[in-house]
Amino acid sequence: MSISIFVIAEHLEGTLADMTFEMLGKARQLADEHGGMVTAVLAGYNVAQLAEQLGAADALILIEDELLAEFAPQPYQDVISGLIRERAPGLVMVGSTSMGLDLAAALATTLNVPMLSSCIDLSVEDDAYVVTSQLYGGKIMMETAVTAGTAIAQILPGAFRAEDGQRAGTPTLEEIPPGLHPENFRMRFENFIKPEAGDIDITQAPILVSVGRGIQTQENIALAEELAEALGGSVSSSRPIVDQDWLPVTRQVGKSGMSVKPRLYLALGISGAPEHVEGMKNADLIVAVNTDPDAPIFSVAHYGVVADIFDVMPALEERLGERVS
Repeated sequence: MSISIFVIAEHLEGTLADMTFEMLGKARQLADEHGGMVTAVLAGYNVAQLAEQLGAADALILIEDELLAEFAPQPYQDVISGLIRERAPGLVMVGSTSMGLDLAAALATTLNVPMLSSCIDLSVEDDAYVVTSQLYGGKIMMETAVTAGTAIAQILPGAFRAEDGQRAGTPTLEEIPPGLHPENFRMRFENFIKPEAGDIDITQAPILVSVGRGIQTQENIALAEELAEALGGSVSSSRPIVDQDWLPVTRQVGKSGMSVKPRLYLALGISGAPEHVEGMKNADLIVAVNTDPDAPIFSVAHYGVVADIFDVMPALEERLGERVS
């Protein structure tokens, strides 16, 4: 089977999203193993300079127009659906992001092709793409063999390593006219509103002390903050902590929160639900503390401690203080 994969590149304010590199890395792996071609599709305005970052692709199709400067569903759907219809790639990879959620289903409906959502893995078997999707927050995994001429795969962020798609090189460049008809658009981009700066950015923190239900009360979060300060890190959490308003949503790690890749991720009292693991599994070092020896978090941790976090936190802080003194 000869591989033919389109990767729809995402960018914001002149910067390619990690999601683009995650998809490119996996597509490149499949093409290297089975032969074929990876094509990056870059739509936007004044974005040609991003081509040099897309070296993992064999080819780059550039579509530029002022109407594509910022993402809006209708213009992007128009130009990309026309391209897919004309070129008929076997698989189109789209991120399961705010952009991808708007785009993937619309493309599948417009083109009358199958779409597979929540994809966490891809392979090629018996002349078919095999897509692994997670259902019910990761409680069920489903494998689908794609035999249609073209299919859309919506990839979950964090499913693949961004580093694998960050390769030097210049893909063969083809620029095509967009052929847009704005008079037909019922939706248009107005402006981009940035949230006010306030809380820390946990995606940039080198060390995270993350708390889950095992922290028991909001007052106990102060203990985690003291430990994080001793480690030179920051406090993050699983979703239940944010749902109870014990920490702001900017501290939430997981599928519905932030994807983080710190040097150290210390998971305190976190069970390890799939939706949480999705956001932290790529940390360099994962250390988990939980009283339940069967907690799922231990399956992804590099080191695990079966103990009460209220015994471990002060002991660890004391040892850190001894080393400093």
